[in-house]
Amino acid sequence: MAEVANNEQQAPQFNIQRVYTKDVSFETPNSPAVFQKEWNPEVKLDLDTRSTKLADEVFEVVLSLTVTAKNGEETAFLCEVQQAGIFHIGGLTEPQLAHSLGAYCPNILFPYARETVASLVSRGTFPQLNLAPVNFDALFAQYVQQRAAAAVQAEQTEEANA
Repeated sequence: MAEVANNEQQAPQFNIQRVYTKDVSFETPNSPAVFQKEWNPEVKLDLDTRSTKLADEVFEVVLSLTVTAKNGEETAFLCEVQQAGIFHIGGLTEPQLAHSLGAYCPNILFPYARETVASLVSRGTFPQLNLAPVNFDALFAQYVQQRAAAAVQAEQTEEANA
């Protein structure tokens, strides 16, 4: 019986406890003049994620999106959204946990953030903006690769200085 209980504790667990908008900002610094010009925007999306351990096996993950639309040289709008979630994650190895926090959870949060951005842009009376899906697995793999390369470079620098 103790063996069954031990196996249950080690089984991977993942539950979404809450998804919420943590912070939101929408600015149109050049209105109303921006509405008088021909609309030919250049849209830039910046993403960031961070996670915080709240309790044993409970984490807050925050996905931050910053969308900047420039029409010519002027900023038409700036939209910032922090979409957050509280997740219960247990029974994973450290690499699995890092992947869950860095890729899986942001994948869950992104549709909510995308909807918030679309709503804010629409309420600002700009043309509809639908953000393309983001491959957080690829972004996380790139991040892990960059950290590994930086660690190797730091080790080589340390050896050269020794």
